[in-house]
Amino acid sequence: MRIRHPRRLVGALGACLALCITTGAQAIPAPGSNRAPADATRITAIAGGIRATVTLGRRAGTAPQAVAPYLYNGWGDPPDPAEVMDATGTGWFTLAFVLDAGGCDPQWDGSRPLTGGADRKTVDAVRARGGDVLPSFGGASGRKLEETCADADALAGAYQKVIDTYRLKAIDVDIEGDTYDDPAVQQKTVDALKKVRADNAGLNVYVTFPSEQDGPDGSMIGRAADSGLEIDGWTIMPFDFDGAGHSMAELTEKATDGLMHRVKAAYGYDDAEAYRHSGLSSMNGITDLNEKVTTSDFESILRYAREHHLARLAFWSVNRDRPCPGAYPDDDTCSGVNQQPWQFSRTFARYTG
Repeated sequence: MRIRHPRRLVGALGACLALCITTGAQAIPAPGSNRAPADATRITAIAGGIRATVTLGRRAGTAPQAVAPYLYNGWGDPPDPAEVMDATGTGWFTLAFVLDAGGCDPQWDGSRPLTGGADRKTVDAVRARGGDVLPSFGGASGRKLEETCADADALAGAYQKVIDTYRLKAIDVDIEGDTYDDPAVQQKTVDALKKVRADNAGLNVYVTFPSEQDGPDGSMIGRAADSGLEIDGWTIMPFDFDGAGHSMAELTEKATDGLMHRVKAAYGYDDAEAYRHSGLSSMNGITDLNEKVTTSDFESILRYAREHHLARLAFWSVNRDRPCPGAYPDDDTCSGVNQQPWQFSRTFARYTG
């Protein structure tokens, strides 16, 4: 196509970008049949009679909830989030876990109500300090909404109930074990997240799932890409993969590199963009398989995350982020490794994307 008025076009594009940068204005729909992705923003401006449109895709890795360690009110002597925030600079927490109370009804651990209980108090306490939360749906055990809700619309409705209750800016779906291994459940979850994303402009969506040492299985990433669903941060759990006796920092980096390659292959991103849609959620201290993730490992992981601008940096859990008073009790009340109180949280809180 020949451009008859190149200077006018440049002026229109400049005005368009200025509008985007200075005002954050809502997109003006551009004419024609080509549509931007549902999670992109189109800005249109007119200068010298020339109309120009710029499409801005979602840029992962810079959201404030990029650092949001897990906090669990179900057991493990839940800490006071305000104390952790004041001591570490942590601003966000991933609250675990939303499960099915029966009939596709989302409740904390499938038994604690969304309002009026300890979890609501945690949300209010974090927000009173200027922070925020993202609930995590799923986890390793319990009745998973992803399995029990009848179809994608019902599952999306369960997600939406929690989003509306807390006026959320982000959610996490922790899908593992038999739930992850079921292709039908994967697709149901993908379809539900597509609907949730379409109905909630600006909502950040993270998916957390297990990994092997060379990276995760790519089946759900592929299904999401094939279905047109972009995830802000595909987040692996790089532990419980027979890493005892090895450097968990090195294994974490290797697994996250593997994740990046699977995200790149599925979506057609370049390396940098694939890293920006990849994240990790470690386990501080002694893991279920007796791997040891130390404070030194966290420093190395932080450097790696900064190098690649990862979308998310989390860990299980704040409950464990304390030195043990004696032998490691394996009850999520302490880490089992040498540390200062809240040292793991303090380290990751330095990450800014």
